[in-house]
Amino acid sequence: MAPLALWCYRHRLVVVLAWVVVLVGLGATTAAVGTAYNDEFTLPGTESTKALDLLTANLPAQAGEADTIVLHVRSGTVTDASVRERATSMLREVAASPHVAAVTSPFDDAGTAQVSKDGTTAYASVAFDQQVPDLSLDDVRRVVDLAQGARGEGLEVEVGGNAVQQLNQQPTSSTELFGVLAAAVVLFFAFGSLFAMVLPLLTAIVALGVGIQVVGLSTHLFTIGTIAPTLAALIGLGVGIDYALFIVTRHRSGLKEGMAVEDSVVRALNTSGRAVLFAGATVCIALLGLLVLGVSFLNGMGVGAAVAVLFTVLATVTLLPALLGFFGTKVLSRRERRRLAAEGPHPEGSTGFWRRWAERVQAHPLPLVAAALVVIALLVAPFFSLRLGSSDAGNDPASTTTRKAYDLLADGFGPGFNGPFQLVATVQDDADRTAVEELATRLTSEPGVAAATLLPSAPTAEVEVISLVPTTSPQDEATSTLISHLRHDVVPEAVQGTTAHVYVGGLTAIFDDFADVLTGKLPAFIGLIVGLGFLLLLVAFRSLLVPATAAVMNLLGAAASFGVVVAVFQWGWAADTLGLGGKGPVEAFLPVIMLSLLFGLSMDYQVFLVSRMHEEWVHTRDNARAVTVGQATTGRVITAAATIMICVFVSFVFGGQRVIAEFGIGLASAVLIDAFVIRTVLVPAVMHLFGRSNWYLPSWLDTRLPHLSVEPVDESFEGEREPVGV
Repeated sequence: MAPLALWCYRHRLVVVLAWVVVLVGLGATTAAVGTAYNDEFTLPGTESTKALDLLTANLPAQAGEADTIVLHVRSGTVTDASVRERATSMLREVAASPHVAAVTSPFDDAGTAQVSKDGTTAYASVAFDQQVPDLSLDDVRRVVDLAQGARGEGLEVEVGGNAVQQLNQQPTSSTELFGVLAAAVVLFFAFGSLFAMVLPLLTAIVALGVGIQVVGLSTHLFTIGTIAPTLAALIGLGVGIDYALFIVTRHRSGLKEGMAVEDSVVRALNTSGRAVLFAGATVCIALLGLLVLGVSFLNGMGVGAAVAVLFTVLATVTLLPALLGFFGTKVLSRRERRRLAAEGPHPEGSTGFWRRWAERVQAHPLPLVAAALVVIALLVAPFFSLRLGSSDAGNDPASTTTRKAYDLLADGFGPGFNGPFQLVATVQDDADRTAVEELATRLTSEPGVAAATLLPSAPTAEVEVISLVPTTSPQDEATSTLISHLRHDVVPEAVQGTTAHVYVGGLTAIFDDFADVLTGKLPAFIGLIVGLGFLLLLVAFRSLLVPATAAVMNLLGAAASFGVVVAVFQWGWAADTLGLGGKGPVEAFLPVIMLSLLFGLSMDYQVFLVSRMHEEWVHTRDNARAVTVGQATTGRVITAAATIMICVFVSFVFGGQRVIAEFGIGLASAVLIDAFVIRTVLVPAVMHLFGRSNWYLPSWLDTRLPHLSVEPVDESFEGEREPVGV
């Protein structure tokens, strides 16, 4: 790292200009060619996929996206002449819109069941000729605009469905700006210098700008969902500010010790910079571990977030040392510069609060371990009721047309009308057709089924479709139970002895299958990232207990953060107050994304904490001293970094997207628990209890492991060395 840091410092103008050119060039390229974000995902082998494939091949008109236009009047009925005339005219325009295959009007003979019993609510089915990933949002927006143009004179018109919901999934607003401002406040209080505050922010923002542009251009090569840039911004800002903070803190220490600016920059990069490279690499590896799940939707999210982290690391080890060269000693506050000039070098020691706290942990490790475990246990408790799924439009912000359409349909027809099933059957002879007809009749009397209708088909058709409306909402646990009951009990019994095959499909079934697929792969994924973390720390710190302790702590922290997510979103604690909808399942892909991120973020703090302990252990062979000094000298920067990351993550909660809010609250709570409970209390207390065993490694294993230096022992924290009496 030293040669790279020295070159960037001495050629700082070239480095800064290079980053500016790259940022501007990528921005111009993106503006010229655009992006191609795509939310398509496939689940090979699942029933819902087989149903969709059959419809696409045999009944393409029914394989496209189906949305609804909901009509509601507060007085009279929707069939009144004035209302009917205005609505019919609007539906004709919708039917003539691009990529609209058909519109089933509630005023036609085929749509008589689309009017509620009290006559105040009706809906029209809008069938597009493509699925959501292939539909242009402009075409969907045209349908919404046409529908809402019929509003007025007592008629409410709202539009719902998956295609319309995509219009709400735009990148978050400027709420992340509040996170950046909060981070700036924390940095200013931590450093007392405006220039030191600006450096981490500037580095992170430039890196994120480049990373987001690269992700956007990558959409022409890979399938990357619309959520990817928002997730990349959330992660990139958090880790970018943190990584720069660690290096700026180390550089400031060097200046206070009397080092020349150039020497201090080189040492900061050669020590803390190594830790940043290690931490950033582990985050990228963990995110790319999503590729092993084999789900294209997650591949794009993992690649997008990894790209953001990669450019964050690159900016931290190149752009930051160049900027430090321009700022010189101004990264110190005026008071610190005056003291340096008047008193000369004054190496920073671990004094004040963190020195006292570290000594308290050393003196009372067992009670503190017990207290920390009680706190974590309370937070973990909700985790055991975790239910994965997909929240429906009933959790959209109350002001959106999708939420209003959902509520009107639920009130007028029942919540199940927001998520009908499609039972797609292959038939070869009359016996198969008879079995499917009898199945449709039987379904009407099944518990949990509000209605079931065999759709018209040609006498020689090889595919039949039954439209089924459940009595419960798409996100309701009872709906998932009904899908399982149909697949394992009702359908097999109905087609027994025939050659017919019936597959339960539809959007609700697709999301249910998605949750099942990820739930099945979750244990293997957890084993992969925990095992990887263990191996990396084993090589870095030449110890069995240190990586084992980290693995257990990471799992506890992850479980506690999931407990918070369950309490807020699944149990509904404060979700409605925050404008995040009511109770609902946790998004199916949240655990794998969060686990990969938490693995990397936890590794950051573990590396910065234990590397200092390990260095002191190598010098003194005194475990108590090593743990105390390590905690005392890193506690302030770790908690400051965590506070910044929490501010960034929390800012994304208020962007109006429930999925992003789940990530924001989950990651913010995870960092809070990790930094202020696990690394500040639990890890050092446990290491005091383990004593010298922390650093045990069998000699036969030591000789077989490669050597990886996170921070050069002979250079690390020299100015922060504790007096021998600690």
